[in-house]
Amino acid sequence: MKIGIVGVTGMVGRVMVDLLKCRNFPIEKLYLSASEKSIGKEFIHNNKKYKIIRIRELFSKKPNIVLFSSGSDVSKKWAPQFAKIGTTVIDNSSAWRMDPKKKLIVPEINASSLSKDDKIIANPNCSTIQLVMILYPLHIEYGIDRVIVSTYQSVTGTGKKALNQMNKEKDGFFSYKKIYPYPIYQNVLPHCDVFVKNGYTMEEIKLIKETKKIINDNNIAITATAVRVPVIGGHSESVNITFKKKPNIDHIYKIFLKKKGIIVQDNPKKNIYPMPLFSHGKDEVFVGRIRKDYSCLNSLNLWIVADNLRKGSATNAIQIAELLIKKKYI
Repeated sequence: MKIGIVGVTGMVGRVMVDLLKCRNFPIEKLYLSASEKSIGKEFIHNNKKYKIIRIRELFSKKPNIVLFSSGSDVSKKWAPQFAKIGTTVIDNSSAWRMDPKKKLIVPEINASSLSKDDKIIANPNCSTIQLVMILYPLHIEYGIDRVIVSTYQSVTGTGKKALNQMNKEKDGFFSYKKIYPYPIYQNVLPHCDVFVKNGYTMEEIKLIKETKKIINDNNIAITATAVRVPVIGGHSESVNITFKKKPNIDHIYKIFLKKKGIIVQDNPKKNIYPMPLFSHGKDEVFVGRIRKDYSCLNSLNLWIVADNLRKGSATNAIQIAELLIKKKYI
């Protein structure tokens, strides 16, 4: 199995490399690619040294699978070219997510939709993945009518430069070019991605549109507010759900406890609830603060946390690759 990673020097790319080792992914050859400034540099993985190569050179190696984590422009240019030579592309950018001809995959939800013919597969947005992991089993059981979600997203979702901004501000340095329009250290920004004409940000629109596509139900009403917080370790989400049928809290606990990839942390009397502090470096989605919404019929509130670099990005992509190999689609 020949595997390539595009964007290996980024935060998600580095986690992808680590996970290949942790999950004992079957690799015969590993090729690492990044931006022009990193070409020729050495990258150490599993006690081996790898030289970072240009994407054109990676293309010439004809890998079986390429994991893209390098932005939409690179994906739009190169993913179709890899697909033409038979390489399966699993893309972590937003380039193909809403393309009606491309699958948007969370393995625990819609893996059965994949086939040998899928050569460009989209990895969902980080905040979407953890949301649908919780929504989907509830939708199957009770039918979701409406979702209101507010996110509290880690600076790591913006990348290394954002993390550097927060750390510099923490150390008292403020006079430099910022990734965010305001300081993020000891601050909260109701601003993830760019604003569009309707007043929403692209991050909020991704949450709405991607959730409907993955769950495969355009009738669910969804609204979102995405917020950036000075946190390392994961994204958090406050979610209010209105169902078509009356939900049973005890039954919902049982649903979550049976689902692979979900961990329930919900014991307020002992101060047990999901936090980025606990999700950091984990592959599961954590859920807690599950409680009735007494202001609205058939509604409940809950709190979701997951490491955005793991299940929200790298882990989900590698799970897709593992699934393709297991089904012998590659």
